[in-house]
Amino acid sequence: MEKLYQALNKQVANFSVLFTKLHHFHWYVTGPNFYPLHAKFEEFYDEVNELYDAYAERLLMIGGNPVSNLKGYLALTSIKEASGTEKPEEMIKHVLDDFKLLAIELKEVLKLAEDHGDEVTADLVIGTLASFEKHIWMLTFTLK
Repeated sequence: MEKLYQALNKQVANFSVLFTKLHHFHWYVTGPNFYPLHAKFEEFYDEVNELYDAYAERLLMIGGNPVSNLKGYLALTSIKEASGTEKPEEMIKHVLDDFKLLAIELKEVLKLAEDHGDEVTADLVIGTLASFEKHIWMLTFTLK
């Protein structure tokens, strides 16, 4: 179970850092696509905030201890923080890359959950993957 706890904790950290990064992009996006991007980044951070809580609570339910401080998040996360210099198209690319990375990692979490017979965690991850895969498709087509 320890590997599952660690994998879930990494996602808690990822969601925390991505939540902050999406807020940064939401606040600092500029240009002719400001309005739709501003709104889309808000949609994304709302979703990520719900996932952040859901994954932390799931970890508690199965006997784990979710990381709950900034130092811990930064030590565990795979997500790179925003530099503060991104142009709108770069922001989209960063978010796309983040969703792709998370999808890869979530497939590993799914395997661990299935290996432990944890269908509820597997279901949570499958729902997250479905959403992220749609975001990946839409962001990819946005950048074409």
